[in-house]
Amino acid sequence: MRRLNRKKTLNLMKELDAFPKVPESYVETSASGGTVSLIAFTTIAFLTVMEFMVYRDTWMKYEYEVDKDFTSKLRINIDITVAMRCQYVGADVLDLAETMVASADGLIYEPVVFDLSPQQKEWQRMLQLIQSRLQEEHSLQDVIFKSAFKSASTALPPREDNSLQSPDACRIHGHLYVNKVAGNFHITVGKAIPHPRGHAHLAALVSHESYNFSHRIDHLSFGELIPGIINPLDGTEKIASDHNQMFQYFITVVPTKLHTYKISAETHQFSVTERERVINHAAGSHGVSGIFMKYDISSLMVTVTEEHMPFWQFLVRLCGIIGGIFSTTGILHGFGRFVAEIIFCRFRLGSYRSTSVPHPDGDTSNHLPPITDNSTH
Repeated sequence: MRRLNRKKTLNLMKELDAFPKVPESYVETSASGGTVSLIAFTTIAFLTVMEFMVYRDTWMKYEYEVDKDFTSKLRINIDITVAMRCQYVGADVLDLAETMVASADGLIYEPVVFDLSPQQKEWQRMLQLIQSRLQEEHSLQDVIFKSAFKSASTALPPREDNSLQSPDACRIHGHLYVNKVAGNFHITVGKAIPHPRGHAHLAALVSHESYNFSHRIDHLSFGELIPGIINPLDGTEKIASDHNQMFQYFITVVPTKLHTYKISAETHQFSVTERERVINHAAGSHGVSGIFMKYDISSLMVTVTEEHMPFWQFLVRLCGIIGGIFSTTGILHGFGRFVAEIIFCRFRLGSYRSTSVPHPDGDTSNHLPPITDNSTH
């Protein structure tokens, strides 16, 4: 009884089979068909591997919206070395609301040697090379976002040699919290002192001959500190050609939310424009010697999200590749055989016509003369 039910089930399944069947006697194998099949299978295997690599890869999606958060504080991460002694320079921030943030709120003044060690010079050279590549290939920024927290720290490595040279520079590093409005972070001569109408620097006791605002920006970023992210000014080095020289950096800060498969953080990207000039009041070039970083906060916020191809989409694309190659190669093979048959038929017809026999009256016949009994003797 069980076998009978199984037989009925199989018969029912056979009746439901809607796929066309070609009898084996109708199938003709050929060398050309085998060659086309080999090419088709090779192409399918190659495209399948390439499609799998695309499936494994991810891409970054950028979305823009208005930044409605104006009450929170903005963090500025600073690591700058100035070629002057620490007692001669001062750093602070003054924003559009006339609010001054002194460097004592989070910055550290550390006496160091301005010249880098061989290992530090190699680090700076590699960082500058990466910066030049980022300016040429903007898509590399996506790679940096994906590798955040996975790559090594981009901070300046410590000196590997014990230099006996006395410190001739000042490393100003740390972080400050400022209002989310446009402001000016600057490093100039003298320590900052509070003033009812703004702020001032006590520079009267410093001689002009000791002015030297050659500097190196090892790190400058806004927002949450994310290891592995390379910012536009990291690795920048400027050498002053005159004692009274002003270096200006005009920065546009864009709030950024970063969501990848590794991290989720709120940071800030920024673009920068540089300018430097010598202060000469007699020639009409007025100003104050120092390093000035004027930043402005963009009203737009960017959300960067890492996306991945869904598995069902990968399967659909894979089926399309396999079916499309089979159909295309079948059409091309059929068309090739059709053309070959036409060419070979004409060739055979021409060779057949070349065997015609002339009649005595001058006419030609495409048929061979009949065989008679006399011709056999």
